[in-house]
Amino acid sequence: MKLIFKWLLSAAALLLVAHLYSGVQVQNFTAALIAALVIGLLNTVLRPVLVVLTLPVTILTLGLFLFVVNALMFWFASGLLAGFHVTGFAAALIGSLLYSALGIVIDAVV
Repeated sequence: MKLIFKWLLSAAALLLVAHLYSGVQVQNFTAALIAALVIGLLNTVLRPVLVVLTLPVTILTLGLFLFVVNALMFWFASGLLAGFHVTGFAAALIGSLLYSALGIVIDAVV
């Protein structure tokens, strides 16, 4: 039940990001649900591999390169889905920062 509640809140957070920032567009709540699921799956499966592969760059940049990895996951998810669109890498970076900040709030609430 907790997982479903967090998924619904993540989809709502994605809609809020699309409302706050014009570089991210979500068609409807169903597209937001699917996008939140895909982003969660990518962050669970692909992100750890990318973090390990980019470890030297991450250490060199004192961890700031992880923002780039998060933006790439966000942008990649938009490339996979039809109802979720990010206009470019800068929009993916800003959108992923907003989405991550809202995710921290969601984790604190749940």
